Amino acid sequence: MALTREIIRIKRDGGQLDEASIAAFIQGITDETVSESQIAAMAMAIYLNGMSDQETMLLTRHMRDSGDVLDWQPLNLDGPVLDKHSTGGVGDNVSLMLGPIIAACGGYVPMISGRGLGHTGGTLDKFDSIPGYQTHPSNELFRRTVHDVGVAIIGQTGSLAPADKRFYATRDVTSTVESLPLITASILSKKLAEGLDGLVLDVKAGNGAFMDNEQKAREMADTLVNVGNQLGVPTRAIITDMNQPLAPCAGNAIEVRCAINYLSGIEQPARLHDVTVALAVEALIAGGLVDDQSAAKHKVDEVLRTGKALEVFQHMVHALGGPHDLVENMDAYLPKAEIIKPVLANQPGYVAEIDARALGNIVVSLGGGRLTSKDQLNYSVGVSDIVELGTKIEQGEPLAIIHAANEAEWQHAAEQLNHAIAIAQQQPQPHEVIYSKRQRG
Repeated sequence: MALTREIIRIKRDGGQLDEASIAAFIQGITDETVSESQIAAMAMAIYLNGMSDQETMLLTRHMRDSGDVLDWQPLNLDGPVLDKHSTGGVGDNVSLMLGPIIAACGGYVPMISGRGLGHTGGTLDKFDSIPGYQTHPSNELFRRTVHDVGVAIIGQTGSLAPADKRFYATRDVTSTVESLPLITASILSKKLAEGLDGLVLDVKAGNGAFMDNEQKAREMADTLVNVGNQLGVPTRAIITDMNQPLAPCAGNAIEVRCAINYLSGIEQPARLHDVTVALAVEALIAGGLVDDQSAAKHKVDEVLRTGKALEVFQHMVHALGGPHDLVENMDAYLPKAEIIKPVLANQPGYVAEIDARALGNIVVSLGGGRLTSKDQLNYSVGVSDIVELGTKIEQGEPLAIIHAANEAEWQHAAEQLNHAIAIAQQQPQPHEVIYSKRQRG
């Protein structure tokens, strides 16, 4: 077996790594015989020289196999095990609705999610705003909830893809996060370790996404779909717009409220609804629960209309330690900010541009996101009732409502929000929320 430095040299010089070399390097990351400096050197070599499709697939497979791969066979589930991953955005609370929708349609969803990263919100942080909800339950409770309820949304355990945790930490401090092969391996190693029968991906493009244009997003989607399918998991993707928040809300408890209102049928914003339904449809097809798009959409519409998806959400919350009556008594459980006031437009016109990244950073600055990994979150803060692109607005009408801990923080956030939303005299061209779908690269 080649020495670690020789494996790095091959990739540094633009060569292709064979399976034995990739396996040895990932094993070294896992058992810590490969040093941080060697991980950094390999990450930079991959960032600069890329990887072939075969190398990317092998890297993903060995990262997946660096820890446990969940086995659902002993539970004798009567439906496919499915999940979803989003590449991250602002106002993206789709997971909160999608997991229960898929479960209500006959799938099983062991959704292992993450915390906020940069300007993007994290699904786990949203669930942490629910009193009592266990985002890190015992393995027994996790499996029982998936079996009994159909869905459990929790955090990553140390036993799933441990090589990714160490690899990612080094990439984060060496400016190599944006490497497509490394992104692919990082995303899929964790998701495929869940023991899935199908996976659907939401790859975002725009000013609030990590991929700022559709071409880059398309390349990522194709790579993810190819590798997922090569590794035996039917994988589908949609490419969606992130040039404005997906939901008209951003912030942890605020997004939980939005999700409950959506599942209750009280408020289903069009963009959010389109993406949620599209992902649900792709998941049902990937899992073989339906034969075509029409049948899938009918099934999804039905579990929303009848309240079955809402019921599943409530059962999941209670099974994982949250209140049994969260849906009926949101105000009693979800924290509210001290200051809740609108920001008013200072001129008439049309909403011509929304800097979604800036809105995400407003939530962070209010205390709803982290500047360091040790930061404590204020789950009550954020932004709600955000206007959509193209909206005609009069002077003095609200652009959004800011939820802040105090007046000074509200004022600071209001100034930022006025810079993040541009008003012009000409109505902009509408943005399609779903750019394309990818079933294979």
